[in-house]
Order: sequence, then structure tokens, then C-alpha cells
Amino acid sequence: MSYDDAVRLDLGIRALHAFVTVIDEGHFARAALRLFVTAPALSQQIRRLEQQVGMKLIDREAHPVRPTAAGEALLPHAHRLLREAQQTALDLARFTRRQDRVLRLGFINGGPNSLTTSLLAQIQSPLELVQLQWHEQLSEVASGAVDAAFVRPPLPLLDGLTLEKVAVEPRVVMVHRGHRFAELPSVSIDDLDDEVHVSTDRAAPEWISYWAVDPRPSGRPVKWGPPVRTMDEQLQTVAAGLATAITAASLADYHSNPEVAYVPIEGIDPCSVELCTRTGDDHPGVLELRRVVADLQQTAP
Repeated sequence: MSYDDAVRLDLGIRALHAFVTVIDEGHFARAALRLFVTAPALSQQIRRLEQQVGMKLIDREAHPVRPTAAGEALLPHAHRLLREAQQTALDLARFTRRQDRVLRLGFINGGPNSLTTSLLAQIQSPLELVQLQWHEQLSEVASGAVDAAFVRPPLPLLDGLTLEKVAVEPRVVMVHRGHRFAELPSVSIDDLDDEVHVSTDRAAPEWISYWAVDPRPSGRPVKWGPPVRTMDEQLQTVAAGLATAITAASLADYHSNPEVAYVPIEGIDPCSVELCTRTGDDHPGVLELRRVVADLQQTAP
């Protein structure tokens, strides 16, 4: 391929996304499900891309399918172009929100409590609320996908982000109603040493260890149980009696279930909710939210 041919080459973002997804999944049918297209349509899209570049990019005979040598050469460039396209879209969306004063605020399921929700009533800027996954609490703010987020530390702070404490509250253990702890006024953290705790692969290791208190003060490691990825999955796992889970006390108000009891824990530090924003962000809604949080801290006892 000559330099002039390369200049004229028009690699669409959609085609590159399809190519990367097939490689990620190693299977056309699974990739098609992710992309909400049929497998034959996806295969045709890849063939058109291969015709454009004049080279075979995917080895369809391999199981799982894998990139050819040409595909391997294209793959890092495809990832870079997709990242740049996504960042461009995020920057344009953020510019539009700033112009319209819309504050796109992220939260995790289990993040807000009564204090954080009362803060929102004081915000005059138009609000757009976005639920984040546990592992997205900081990255979505850093990328600009959201303008700010209420997060649950501890989290590995990314460059360019600022955290401001909003609220502090006790931690509790979620247990099945038939559990021997369910009717107790409280338990000590040592009482939980022999209990199975839910596990997850959707958060930073320090975040997982903090919420499960691993290792325990006794030095014993946590006994990990079924994996969960959302608060709803955690609630249902505990309701089924498959495991316990340590969480924030305010979740009892937002995630009730007749089969789940929330029991206070003695012997561990309380948890917090913090506001995460981009350092120096002059979005009007972000500035307003920071002022409300600062006023709260000044009036806190």
C-alpha cells in the first residue's frame, strides 16, 4: 500500500469497533451479541474492512478466532483510534453540558445516603444522574463521562481528580433473616471471622479488601463466597443465605428485603461518601456542587 493509498483509506470507527470486539470475544456470535447485530452481518462488516485494507485481518479457522499478522499490526492502532474517538465524543458532550449548565452526576448503587440526596435538592443546575459500576467510580469522572460522582472510598486516586468528604457513617453486616446474628443489636468484627463473605472482581483490590475487612483484625483471611457485581446481586445472594456482606449502614434504608437483616458492627472504622470531581473544573454545576459540599462541612458538628 502506497502513502497516497494510505491517505485515502477511510477506516470507519464502526468497522474498527467490530474488529476489536471480535478479537476480544474470540467468537463472531458472541461479538455480534455485544454489538446488537447478527453474526452474518458482523462477518460481512469485517470482510468489507479486509477489502479496504487489502489484507486478511482475522483467522476464521482458529478456535477461538484470532488476528492474522496484519490484524495484530492493526489492533493497537484500532484501540488508539477508538479511545480517541470516545474521548472526542466525551469532550464535545461535556462542552455542551457546560454551555447548558447540565451537571451529569455519577453514583454507584449503594453510594448515596440521605445526606447526599438532600444535597441535590440544593443544586440549581439541571441534573442528569448516571449509575456507575463499582469499578467506574473514578474513571468515569476522569474521562469526562460524568462531571462529578459520589463515591465510596478507599479508591486509588487518579491524577487530576479531587476528593472531598461529604458524610461518614457506620458499617453493618448484611445477613439472612434466619442467621444467628439477625436479631442481635450488634456484632464484633471478630464474630464474623467464620462467616462467608461475598466476593467480586469488579473493583480495585484495596476497595474489595476494605469492605470485606480482609484480613480481619485477628489476622485471619476472609472466607470468600459467591461473586457479585451489583448491589442487587449482593442483596439477593445474602437473601438466599449464601453469604454475608459488610456495607454502609444507610443501605438498609435504600435496599430493604424481608429476608435480609442489617446488623451494626463493632471494632471497625466507619465508612464515608466523598465527592469526586476533576481538579480545576469550571463547569458551573460542578462549582455549585462544591460550594454546597463546602457549606455542609462548615456547618457540620
